[in-house]
Amino acid sequence: MDDFEQMLQTERVSLERFVRYRLPAREDADDVLQEIYLTAYRKFPQLKNKASFKFWLLAIARNKCNDYFRRKATQLEIPVDELTETILSDSRQGISEQSSVRETLSRLGDKDKQILYLYFWREMPQAEIAKKLNIPVGTVKSRLHTAKQNFKNKYPHPTGYTYPSTGTKGEYNMKKLPELIPEYKIEENSEAPFSVKWEELMGWFLVPKPGEKLSWGMYDIPSRKCSHIYDMEVTGKAKVHGIEGVELTAREASYSDKNDVINRTFVAQLTDTHCRYLATLRNDGGVRNYITFLDGDEFMPNWGFGEDNCGNETNLSPKGDIQRTGAIVTSIDKDFLLDIVGRYTVTIGGKRYDTICVMDIETYNCGVVSEQFLDENGRTILWRRFNRDDWAIDHYHKKWSEQLPGNERLTVNGTLYVHWYDCITDYIL
Repeated sequence: MDDFEQMLQTERVSLERFVRYRLPAREDADDVLQEIYLTAYRKFPQLKNKASFKFWLLAIARNKCNDYFRRKATQLEIPVDELTETILSDSRQGISEQSSVRETLSRLGDKDKQILYLYFWREMPQAEIAKKLNIPVGTVKSRLHTAKQNFKNKYPHPTGYTYPSTGTKGEYNMKKLPELIPEYKIEENSEAPFSVKWEELMGWFLVPKPGEKLSWGMYDIPSRKCSHIYDMEVTGKAKVHGIEGVELTAREASYSDKNDVINRTFVAQLTDTHCRYLATLRNDGGVRNYITFLDGDEFMPNWGFGEDNCGNETNLSPKGDIQRTGAIVTSIDKDFLLDIVGRYTVTIGGKRYDTICVMDIETYNCGVVSEQFLDENGRTILWRRFNRDDWAIDHYHKKWSEQLPGNERLTVNGTLYVHWYDCITDYIL
């Protein structure tokens, strides 16, 4: 028995449960399983990290299940490409785009998908639907009510799970973050960049170790006003699918309205070489839904990073993957583009910091570039986000150069990006 057969035999039960849970008919599930086995066998030589076999196999399974639902949608006269809606959701580096209507419909039964499509996308009257499907109008009404309720229950809420706020006012505050981000200056340094041990969670700044706490704020530019405060804390050890990590909470509050509170929960893992997210908790129609690194397309675009979700490297040294000269940035053609691009002196709030600049080019969300200035301790001094000029234009209806005409610009591989907001942590206070 070769390596592929041995590893498949170990994971076969989990794979079959995964597919049979999602596909309503056993015959269809068996057909899809055969497609998965064949695809996995063909692609197995391309899998570099054999320890990620289960995640890799389930990712193939998820894609094949999605293909099945697309075929069913076609049979039901539902052009899947029309069923798109871009919403903004949270990810490991702030706000990202997410298409949720198509994903939600794929999780519904055939009758639900069909009647929702006819009623909402084709805008057919109930009487016409009844004639087309050869059923009574009363049945159409009943099916439509059920389908809408099922869609509502499965539709993801992008902001995560919200709990009632508890405790006294200010109980969660660690260090008082200012209402306006302090004036800062960034000066390029001619000295070579230094290497650094960077153990922070990508995009959330907390080091996932027991006892760690942190507050950080998000500041709109050019107003420099704080929009949201995040108080974070590691609450204890946790396991996800047998992998050990820590659980951490993030309490997000509007700076202007401290009663506008969202609480989030993550599980993350820190090793000697990498830091990664293992799971996140969100609210699906009032249900506490834990999304993990084994959930493929549901998890990876917003929370995953690196090949086979290995996470971001903690031992940073310049690689030469990204080159920067002033506001001009170029990079090689490679996934997971994160690299040190230079050494800078950052003066903020009257304090001077010797830093390296780590740039991230569209690793989690197409159209977003970030600058992260780290000191010799591997802690964030300043984080800045830039949006591609047409990022989320369907949502905002304007290019960013029009929305924020006075904000700083970067040109990345010939494409314009516009500065949107900054983040600082209580580490610098």
